[in-house]
Amino acid sequence: MTEDRYMNTAEAAAFTGFSSQTLRTWRSRRRGPIFSRINGRAIAYRLSDLRAFMDADRQAAER
Repeated sequence: MTEDRYMNTAEAAAFTGFSSQTLRTWRSRRRGPIFSRINGRAIAYRLSDLRAFMDADRQAAER
C-alpha cells in the first residue's frame, strides 16, 4: 500500500481497529487521526496519517 493512499471512514476503521462511530466522534471533538474533507463533504484519511496516529500512542509495557 502506498503511504499517499486515501481511505474512507469505513476503510480507516478497518485499518485501525476502531469503529467508524469512534472516528466520527473524534472528528467532531477534533481528536484522533488527521483527516481531509474533500469538496467540503467527503472524509478521507491518508494511510501515512493513520500510521502516524497509531505510532504516536505506542507505549512500552510496564515491568
